[in-house]
Amino acid sequence: MQRTKIKAALASESPAPDICIKGWVRTRRDAKDFSFLEINDGSCLAGIQVVADAAASGYELVHAMGTGAAVAVTGALIASPGKGQKWEIKATSLELIGPADPETYPLQKKRHSDEFLRQIAHLRPRTNKYGALFRIRSSLALAIHDFFAKRGFVSLHTPILTGSDCEGAGELFKVSATEADFFGKPAYLTVSGQLSAEPFALALGDVYTFGPTFRAEKSDTPRHAAEFWMVEPEMAFADLTDDMDLAEAFLKHLVDHVLNACQDDLDLFAKFVDTTIPANLETYLAKPFARLPYAEAISVLRASGKTFDYPVSFGLDLQTEHERFLAEQHVKGPVLVYDYPKDIKAFYMRQNDDGATVAAMDLLVPRVGELIGGSAREERLGVLEARITELSLPLEAYGWYLDTRRFGSAPHAGFGLGFERLLMMITGITNIRDVIAFPRAYNQLEF
Repeated sequence: MQRTKIKAALASESPAPDICIKGWVRTRRDAKDFSFLEINDGSCLAGIQVVADAAASGYELVHAMGTGAAVAVTGALIASPGKGQKWEIKATSLELIGPADPETYPLQKKRHSDEFLRQIAHLRPRTNKYGALFRIRSSLALAIHDFFAKRGFVSLHTPILTGSDCEGAGELFKVSATEADFFGKPAYLTVSGQLSAEPFALALGDVYTFGPTFRAEKSDTPRHAAEFWMVEPEMAFADLTDDMDLAEAFLKHLVDHVLNACQDDLDLFAKFVDTTIPANLETYLAKPFARLPYAEAISVLRASGKTFDYPVSFGLDLQTEHERFLAEQHVKGPVLVYDYPKDIKAFYMRQNDDGATVAAMDLLVPRVGELIGGSAREERLGVLEARITELSLPLEAYGWYLDTRRFGSAPHAGFGLGFERLLMMITGITNIRDVIAFPRAYNQLEF
């Protein structure tokens, strides 16, 4: 018999005389002549109750169907007399597919700490919290592609291996091959797909890449991971205002999607992580995002009367505590900060006419701080060459990049959104290692 997913069974409009579900036992309660099993198959947050008695084929194995065991159940979908559940299954057949030893299976309790579950990342998707998280992650990934497809953006797969450093930060993982100098020069894992996306934007108009990026930063904070995912659109014939407009529309689209398409899973986080999540997300849709020049943001921070751990001064980059103050207390919502000093930004950002700032922007959000960072790109060949030289970067390494300014250069702009930070913003989870399947971080490379 064809398997019915539990999500479909629970959404049924009418009883069914014969269905088959397959999943994992969450709980089992035994009475004298029958047993109750709650089965979950990962298709949704809810499980379905199975009632089985001695008349069911395979009932003699019910004692082995403890928490974590994989089972198949065939029976009738009937109205449930139990409170809070519309349907249950009256079993006619039980099959034990894969047992789970109750003495060693680590998910016997209802609640486990995130720290404990991080040590068994291969099993934590079976918990309600992480099952919900990864369904939300999957749904948002599809919503990202949907947003760009509807706007005519071309999806692009940029290289993971690179010979250059996009940010100039020197925090790259060097790739070692079994044969020395496999590529004839050093190779690294990319920190961004941006430089590869720009030439395609200057050919196809609007493009985006969505893939893994890597930072060899020796930091053990809840905000840092060595491997994470970035969404990076690039638009031809666009300036900083276009870039900020796209970033705002993009985030609003994703928030609206999760509120409407992931309600049951999101409710779990509102119940157990932060009760204010739904109301806070609604504020993203209620009005246009605030926009604040960097110089004004510095003035706001200095006049706040708040003592920060890091100094606040024009010419210094904003730290997370500054970003969160601006979003959470000054604006009380998302805010786009723009026109940063050029000395704290990357070489490819377009210089403003004042010679001191660049057309860069960061989208700051409550709880997380910076969620999106982007800029207009420097399209003027001479200005870009001078900036690369000023920063003592190897001009010859960017020959191909400079070609895009030699032949048909045009204004263009783009940004990067950290996918894991988006998930932290939406769910209230405070550690980036809890929103990615198998976290890679400093001194951590398990699974």
